[in-house]
Amino acid sequence: MHSNFRIVASTVFATVLIFQAGCAGSDAPAIERAPEEGERYFSSLRQLTFDGQNAEAYFSPNGTRLIFQRTAGDRTCDQQFTMNIDGSDVRRVSNGLGRTTCGFFYEGGDRVLYSSTFHVGESCPPDPDFSRGYVWGIYDFDIYTSRSDGTDLERLTETEGYTAEATLSPDGRTIVFTSVMDGDLDIYTMNVDGTGLKRLTTTVGYDGGPFFSPDGSMLAFASDRTGSPQIFITDADGVPHQLTSEGKNHSPTWTSEAK
Repeated sequence: MHSNFRIVASTVFATVLIFQAGCAGSDAPAIERAPEEGERYFSSLRQLTFDGQNAEAYFSPNGTRLIFQRTAGDRTCDQQFTMNIDGSDVRRVSNGLGRTTCGFFYEGGDRVLYSSTFHVGESCPPDPDFSRGYVWGIYDFDIYTSRSDGTDLERLTETEGYTAEATLSPDGRTIVFTSVMDGDLDIYTMNVDGTGLKRLTTTVGYDGGPFFSPDGSMLAFASDRTGSPQIFITDADGVPHQLTSEGKNHSPTWTSEAK
């Protein structure tokens, strides 16, 4: 194992599996906010969005911009937006059709990738059943790429069913993502041009939210193969190692630990 890396993940102690969380979102100046009661690990909080629903924000490689999904105004479905890290210059980069999710910068921030449903319909697909709480709909997504201003739109996958949750290797050559293309929610990789498809997981159940380690040698992901969603990592031997065992855990990523 590489002891200089640590995993950061979300933990949910609830009866419903939460795949994605929404929060409040506008192109207004960021404001300082005091942590809510019980948030003892937070300090120097700054609110960037003030209307609508905003979620899944990821930094550009140089740390100056964010890409995120947003439902606001007269839009009924998530679209991809970028903004500066002070909350200014909010711009839509997806085409405004269908539903989108899981945006990510690459090529030094010059391009983005995200998943969209617009190839199966320009209108917003219906919401899932929220009778048991918030759930993430498994829509007919495919992965798209464009310049960071939304131009030069290209479709990278052509699958039936859910193909989303895409992130990039540190060297910028490999996309890792989750797809139901073989009948189960498994993790795959492909080259950034959509070639070289490879399936990484085969165990029945959800495997998703994959992230490469900073040196590209390992992957962290969430899986419910044990009956409850937990965090796993896998390295060059391809054998998953379970890291968590309590509660419901999702959305792992990596952070470097200074020595």
